[in-house]
Amino acid sequence: MPPSRGRAGGSDPAVFFAATLVLWGVSVAFEITVNGRSELAPVVAGFFFFQAANWAARLSLSRDPLLVNTAVSLLHSTVTSASVVLILINQLMTIKGIGNMFEHEQLVGGSWLGAYSALCFSCGYFAYDQLDMLRYHLYSGLIPGILVHHLVLLVCFTLALYRNVTINYLILTLTCELHSVFLHLRKVRRMAGFRDVKSRMVKVEWVLNWITFFITRVGCHIFITYKLIVDASKFGRGIELPLALFGMAGMNVLNIILGFDLYKAYNREKNQQRHQE
Repeated sequence: MPPSRGRAGGSDPAVFFAATLVLWGVSVAFEITVNGRSELAPVVAGFFFFQAANWAARLSLSRDPLLVNTAVSLLHSTVTSASVVLILINQLMTIKGIGNMFEHEQLVGGSWLGAYSALCFSCGYFAYDQLDMLRYHLYSGLIPGILVHHLVLLVCFTLALYRNVTINYLILTLTCELHSVFLHLRKVRRMAGFRDVKSRMVKVEWVLNWITFFITRVGCHIFITYKLIVDASKFGRGIELPLALFGMAGMNVLNIILGFDLYKAYNREKNQQRHQE
């Protein structure tokens, strides 16, 4: 879900996260310009695309930083989930049997058509979003979970892109963006003042919210974790397996927390509906 507003102060963690973001940017620029990694250009394109969307939303939609940030997050979830679905459908149509698609060699060493660029583009979004949250203090707490989440994603995604490994695994993790579409849609709707819980649109939104949550965040992420454990012996001695297991453990914990938060929000709206009747 979109982050809450935070405050700057003596213990504001912005300096640390801003410094890591600068180091990340220098690293990507070095790879593209000095090492000639032109395939990383979609990272830069993604950053500026979503920054441009932010400016457009600020001019046409609202000056509220949180609403603008959430609207751009909705755009990212929509674009990314559509890209991931198209990548998976195309792969299914070009191979013989779904089993071959999820072989260890495919998930770790392969890269489905469009997967590398899609991962780069999404990586650019997380850099933009980190910067936007730091700029407008859209976080809270001494160790803001949303900033830590983005930093971990940037590190994992960028290392995978540099080494060109586990690209397909990371594309599978991005199926959760399909659920994020409905998370962000609900937030934008409520911030825009539309909170009629009796509305058919709201009811359909909740149905899709729960369906996509269980399919993408529960089903798909459990499948990825299962594959990592089952295929553990097939990994080399590098950092890929420990990093992947650590990342999925963190994502599964976040999914559990998100599930409880969704359940509480759903119950609140159901109780509100009963009081209106």
